Amino acid sequence: MFAFQRLRRAAAAAAAMILWSLSKRAPRRPAGPCLAAALRRSCRSGRGPGAPGASLEVLGKSYPRDEQSNVPGKILSKVGKSLHRREHHPLWLLLERVKRHFYQQYAGPFGTPRFSVFDGLSPVVSTRQNFDSLLIPPEHPSRRRGDNYYLNRTHMLRSHTSAHQWDLLRAGLSAFLVAGDVYRRDQIDSHHYPVFHQLEGVRLFNQHQLFGDIKDGEPLQLFEHSSRSSHKQETHTLEAVKLVEFDLKQTLTKLIIHLFGEGLEIRWVDCYFPFTHPSFEMEINFQGEWIEVLGCGIMEQQLVNSAGAQNNIGWAFGLGLERLAMILYKIPDIRLFWSEDERFLKQFRVPNINQDVHFQPLSKYPALVNDISFWLPPQNYSENDFYDLVRTIGGDLVEKVDLIDKFQHPKTQRISHCYRITYRHMEKTLTQEEVMHIHQSVQDGAVQLLGVEGRF
Repeated sequence: MFAFQRLRRAAAAAAAMILWSLSKRAPRRPAGPCLAAALRRSCRSGRGPGAPGASLEVLGKSYPRDEQSNVPGKILSKVGKSLHRREHHPLWLLLERVKRHFYQQYAGPFGTPRFSVFDGLSPVVSTRQNFDSLLIPPEHPSRRRGDNYYLNRTHMLRSHTSAHQWDLLRAGLSAFLVAGDVYRRDQIDSHHYPVFHQLEGVRLFNQHQLFGDIKDGEPLQLFEHSSRSSHKQETHTLEAVKLVEFDLKQTLTKLIIHLFGEGLEIRWVDCYFPFTHPSFEMEINFQGEWIEVLGCGIMEQQLVNSAGAQNNIGWAFGLGLERLAMILYKIPDIRLFWSEDERFLKQFRVPNINQDVHFQPLSKYPALVNDISFWLPPQNYSENDFYDLVRTIGGDLVEKVDLIDKFQHPKTQRISHCYRITYRHMEKTLTQEEVMHIHQSVQDGAVQLLGVEGRF
């Protein structure tokens, strides 16, 4: 039950020792046994923020731990960083361009901006906000503990900015953008990081807003009672859906062309989301490759009704800021967004937010690669637990982790995994000795905290 709490507690102690020693860069004796001892002591102590019954302090509030809690200290240290609000950071630069575009393109009845913007909402949300309010079923795989960061049974670090949709609709807003940091347990590579940033957009239409400018549009209605099809929900008229879909796609096409320039080839792909129907993904042809950049759709009417906006129909979209910024600015590694390296940051200090920025790569320091293989325990093994262990111990020194081999013993039916861990520092050359300290700690942690049997 508390296996992951022990994992975080032990690995954090090891990580602190490793990072301290790396910062000193002084000759020292091999630290493998010391790190192993630190892991064992942490496991036995039962003290610290991961101990059963303790509380987690996040943004000045206390959350009691329980068996659902699984947030490592490494992740908690990112809460409140708000990269998207840090002036001249590439995420801030991209978000400012988006906000200014919406301010200039869409005005309300009195000339004020139609879209309200929220970029400082707390990333700590209830499970009701993150899942129930969006009609995500109780057994839906997106709720899995292995894919999310839970503070406890009732609160978590939001896995998407959609967690705020219902509350803002309930407050009476009909058009808004929400930007913020979101948290998901995921694989480790140059395009995935457990903390990233999303932008959410919502707009509602009432009968007059949708049909008011149509000649002889009085008979047209928003709602009807019919059957659900691939083109519409059971409560919507086809005329209303097509108009809202047109507005949605036109709005997003204008935004992407504003960011990438004229002549961009765009296509729409039908897809599925629990809180919109019909749903679409936008793909752009960028440098000869089709790339998915956002998801969107017509909001589920049940969600809209439950928030008290039952006389409206609406659309919603969501996009990843890092994903867009990596394409737009040609940033090759998602870890760079967390870099304090002045060579990276100064490239985005531009006098005009619409100025073209082409990232000039930093000198790429050589990678060091080590493999780790082990027999899995009979049950309760999750790849994301292993990825979290590696991230907690190695931090941003880990560039990627690849599962390169699976083997099942023909007699015992035991399963073995072999992972290849690529270590690379963003700002200096790592030595094999330094990497071996980290790798040894990963091996110790996997055996003692995940219950695997090492093959190293």
